[in-house]
Amino acid sequence: MSGASTPPGGRIAVLVLGIAQIVSWGSSFYLLAVLATPISADTGWPLAWVVGGGSIGLLCSGVAAPFVGRMIDGFGGRQTMAAGSLMMGAGLAAVGSSTGLATYLLGWAVLGFGMGAGLYDAAFSTLGRIFGASARRAITNLTLFGGFASTVCWPLSALAVEHVGWRGACFAYAAVQVLVMAPALFVLLPREARSAPTAFNRADDGATTSRERRTFWLLAAILMANGAVQTTVSVHLLTVLQDRGMALAAAVAVGALIGPSQVGARVVEMLVGDRLHPTATLACAGALVAVGVTLLALGAGPAAVAVVLYAAGNGVWSIARGTVPLALFGAERYAVVMGRLAAPNLVVQAAAPFVAGLVISAAGTNATLGVLAVLAVSNLVATVALARSR
Repeated sequence: MSGASTPPGGRIAVLVLGIAQIVSWGSSFYLLAVLATPISADTGWPLAWVVGGGSIGLLCSGVAAPFVGRMIDGFGGRQTMAAGSLMMGAGLAAVGSSTGLATYLLGWAVLGFGMGAGLYDAAFSTLGRIFGASARRAITNLTLFGGFASTVCWPLSALAVEHVGWRGACFAYAAVQVLVMAPALFVLLPREARSAPTAFNRADDGATTSRERRTFWLLAAILMANGAVQTTVSVHLLTVLQDRGMALAAAVAVGALIGPSQVGARVVEMLVGDRLHPTATLACAGALVAVGVTLLALGAGPAAVAVVLYAAGNGVWSIARGTVPLALFGAERYAVVMGRLAAPNLVVQAAAPFVAGLVISAAGTNATLGVLAVLAVSNLVATVALARSR
């Protein structure tokens, strides 16, 4: 971001939103990776239901996403994202104080509504309001912060569980959200004037063309397909690798390559991505994901190579899913479009690991990987079609 193209408050906005993404992803999406087993062991609740809290959170975030997009479009991200942090704090406090499975799941529902206003889609929309059509570099920089969420928060969560228990960990994250992140977002993000309703805000979408509608639904399908692949691999990768005969320690070591590969790919995109249209970047990301998943399905070559390629693709994909709607629909409609795109994607992400678990139980990991490979390759074809249609 050059100084000439950076709006007032733009640099501090990226910094504040970046820190908020680390905290918000770490205290929601990545939380149960560390806390699920301690919660189940302490309460006696079935582990599947404990993990199911995360799926409920994603479902609720999908329900909230269109509303959040309209709020950011009309009022700006400052108030909306600060409210999201407050709601995430309330949800974390509810999870930490839950006395039964029902109240635990209700806490995750509240946390999920906060996630809808606190994770990437809301942050991308906020940057779109601040930077306008030049938000691409800001979005790329933001994803570099987000890539470190698990690296930073998994050790902190484990340390908290060891010293204050899983409830204390939830309360600590709740305090950070309410006392630190919400005030920081409200005070430090630039104030934005209210905007007039956009075409995507209207019930009939009368100002949009049939071509724009086709483009919207094609992009929505692309994002849903990749979301299904991504969440399935994230949840079941260790199971797949161990089923292939890999020891747990080796599988964990291979899985640990995902974070650095994602961040490395985002750095490369930051350096050379301006030379490509965002739809071309999306197609490149789809190609990496398709090759990685296909190699994994075929068992061709070391699993580490397949995982690195897959993770690099997803690293770039995180950027492209924020920049493609901006390029295709413009800054004026960006926040509303992002909200509408996020809703079905998040619902698919919530359901995909459960469905994949059923497929693994019925047909095994090889069949599951085969389905994922076909889906990833089909999605690559769709991304190429989208790039060629612009």
